[in-house]
Formats: sequence, structure tokens, C-alpha cells
Amino acid sequence: MPVALPVNIEPVRISNGPQIQVIYPKVFGMRDRSMERFINQSIAHETQELINMQIEEMPTTLVEMDGSFEIKNNQRNVLSLTLSNYAYHYHAAHGMTYIKSLTFDLDQRRQYSLSDLFKPGSNYVERLSELINEQIAERDIDTFENPVTIQPNQDFYIADKTLVIYFQLYEITPYVFGFPMFPISVYAIQDIINEDGPLAPMVINN
Repeated sequence: MPVALPVNIEPVRISNGPQIQVIYPKVFGMRDRSMERFINQSIAHETQELINMQIEEMPTTLVEMDGSFEIKNNQRNVLSLTLSNYAYHYHAAHGMTYIKSLTFDLDQRRQYSLSDLFKPGSNYVERLSELINEQIAERDIDTFENPVTIQPNQDFYIADKTLVIYFQLYEITPYVFGFPMFPISVYAIQDIINEDGPLAPMVINN
């Protein structure tokens, strides 16, 4: 079996003066040019969606915007990344940040949502919610509702042998807490993982 090499990534910058800076990733040099275009179009679209969200959320003048990205997984033919966008509007009490993530399986040539990671008919919402509530109790996190239940397509990313479920600001906790993130080992959910999805290669010990 050929070795799954990491995807080549370079930063792309959108700039509109010193206060508006958005940097997002672009993949290049893939043999599968169609998949390369699909990944780049998906990233560009999500980047623009974050920009639009920031502009449309507030009626006041945009003062500052800072967009960035992090590559969370780039191995075993799985690319998982996060895009973040911080914006401050004139006279706002504080700035607002949103994070969105994208996960691609290069073998299956597709992008995955949370529901796609698990076997059809599995109780993944209940299983993940249970594991998250255990962490909430262990970490003594003050949430708006108790217990917390994830959405069927809750935000997530993959980082090596970990599935990280996260929530937006204000979604389950006060703003001051930041982004609640919950790492879940693939071995804790191994029995419900979709064998054709991007979590399956992470279970293999090599």
C-alpha cells in the first residue's frame, strides 16, 4: 500500500487595510486535481461564509477583522482543519469570534459532517453527549443547560487519534469561558465508527 503523504498547504491572505486581515489555507500539488479543486473551493466558501456572518450579524461599522486557520490533521489521507474569524464592530462591548472546521477524506474523495463519521443507525448523538457530559462534570464547566446534548451535525475536527467536539461562543457556556472543546479518543467510540470514514484509519496502530 502506498504511503499516504501529507497534503501540501500554503497560506492565502485577504487584506483590506491594516485592520482587515484574513488568512486561509490552500492545498496544492495533489495528483487528484479534481479533489484539490473541491477542497480549495470548500475552504474558500467557508472562509467567505465566516466573513459574511461577521458583517451581517452587526449593523454597526466593522473596525477590525482577523481570520486565521489551524491544520489539525494532515496524515493517513485525512485532512482536518479549522478556520477562525474574529471581528470587532464600532461601539461593541467586545469582539466576536467564530470557528468552523472542515474534514476531508482523500481516499473517499469527499468532505465529512459529524453524522458521516459513524455507522448508520448508531446512537452517536447519545454516546458523544454522554462522554461530553462526563468531561463537563470532571472539568467543572458551568453550562446553560445540564445535561448538554450535541446537535446531529455538531462542529468537530479530527486530531490524530482524537475526535474533538466543540461549541461556539455562547452556545452552551458564557462568553468568558471561550470555546468549549471536548477531545474524545477514537478508542472510546470504536464500535460505532464508520469503517469507510476518516476516523477508521486513526484506530489503526501504526
